[in-house]
Amino acid sequence: MNFRTSPLLLAAAVLALSVSLPACKSKSSPAGTKVTQPFSGNKYESNAAWFRGTGQGVSIKQNIARGKADIDAKNQVAAQAGTNIRAVTDQYLGQTENANAADVADKFQTLIREVMNTELADLRKIGEETYYNETTKDYTVYVAYEIKKNAMFRYMKKQARTEAKMSEQELKVLDEILDQEIKKAEAAGE
Repeated sequence: MNFRTSPLLLAAAVLALSVSLPACKSKSSPAGTKVTQPFSGNKYESNAAWFRGTGQGVSIKQNIARGKADIDAKNQVAAQAGTNIRAVTDQYLGQTENANAADVADKFQTLIREVMNTELADLRKIGEETYYNETTKDYTVYVAYEIKKNAMFRYMKKQARTEAKMSEQELKVLDEILDQEIKKAEAAGE
């Protein structure tokens, strides 16, 4: 048997490969290469039952990178909670046409800030990953936190009771708003 390849057969094989190889290449996006980071996806996103936040920190010192990531993630959780409560408060006060709506909204916002500035007992770290880059000598830390919405709303109700600046009427309105949100969060968590 002769295994010599004819020049015509070789040319046909090269042509076939050159036509089919571009089809095998992955298509690049005009935006660039997709980057996959730790703690991305539905499991790490807020939903009807949970406030969740992720953070990233970079530093030549590992503990500083971790601190930056913690602050970043906690700020995300606080911003989501604040935005959620503001929207709910505005909607509630708009529907009830409360005479002192501005005062209630202002005191509610103050309460939110105070609660978010306090370490919440139910805030849980659900993940942490640390990477070291030999080239740049930097640490990159990723963290993810979550807090149950109903637990946070209950905590807010408790904190409101310790707030001496709120009238009985304001406390009643705040309780109604938070009770509605607790019911929604509990229904979503089931």
